[in-house]
Amino acid sequence: MSEAKTQEEKLGRLREIIKAVDICMLTTVDERGDLHSRPMSNNRDVEFDGDLWFFTYGSSHKVDEVGRVPKVNASFADTDGQLYASVTGRAEVVRDRAKIEELWKPQLRAWFPEGVDTPDIALLKVSAERAEYWDGSQSVVAHAVSLISSLVAGRPAQPGENEKLDLK
Repeated sequence: MSEAKTQEEKLGRLREIIKAVDICMLTTVDERGDLHSRPMSNNRDVEFDGDLWFFTYGSSHKVDEVGRVPKVNASFADTDGQLYASVTGRAEVVRDRAKIEELWKPQLRAWFPEGVDTPDIALLKVSAERAEYWDGSQSVVAHAVSLISSLVAGRPAQPGENEKLDLK
């Protein structure tokens, strides 16, 4: 049995998974109260405390949605690498020019052709409240041994690491 991880170790692993996966499904609540998801990239940036930053247009539908209901979820999945993460928190629009410049990456010109001077450019900050991750990236041999051990012992397989974090 492995020893318990510290909060900092869990947060570090969460950060690694998010950086490795990058593209997530960001889920908001629409005007009818239904869940609405869309793919978003955090450009492999996640702050020390787990907060996420996404570039967006300030007049976008998602900005309207978080203006009404700021509670959101960002789900990251790498099925090939068996890495998954879910971050729940509160979203807010940030139009701080210094923060936009700090987080800017040249590849963002594909969506924001005028760079940081693109009209209506903004950031969507997700202040993480809770997170959970699953890391099943162990080797094929280790995974097979785990499955066989669970069959012999008559208990459910433990195909990887699962941790929950309270970030409030």
